[in-house]
Amino acid sequence: MTSMDHGFGAANLIRNKAIGNRRTNPLPSLLAQLLVRAGQPAIVERAVSRPWASALFEGQRHNVRLRLSGDDFPERGTAFMTGLADVEWVLPGHFVADISVDDGDADMESVWLELSALTIEDW
Repeated sequence: MTSMDHGFGAANLIRNKAIGNRRTNPLPSLLAQLLVRAGQPAIVERAVSRPWASALFEGQRHNVRLRLSGDDFPERGTAFMTGLADVEWVLPGHFVADISVDDGDADMESVWLELSALTIEDW
């Protein structure tokens, strides 16, 4: 008797292959969109992600440190934060469930913002 006779054939292998094949990481797309929103010059000083899950959803928690500089950094910083939670982010296979500015500070040349975001896999 072969494995095909026991119902463990190719269909099972295909199904099992999909289990480990997760969607792409949403962080690069999120960072690119954050930089566009921030305007130039701006840099991502740090970006880290960790897995996140609830009883019904899977995703990632992201922490990002963003620095805005240039002559108009105070105005750009304010504009960046205004309406941040209402932005429609485009993340294939994911959506932003929550995003916020958790901390920030400014000096004479720049402002830095500490952001946290929760992305969820969009099934």
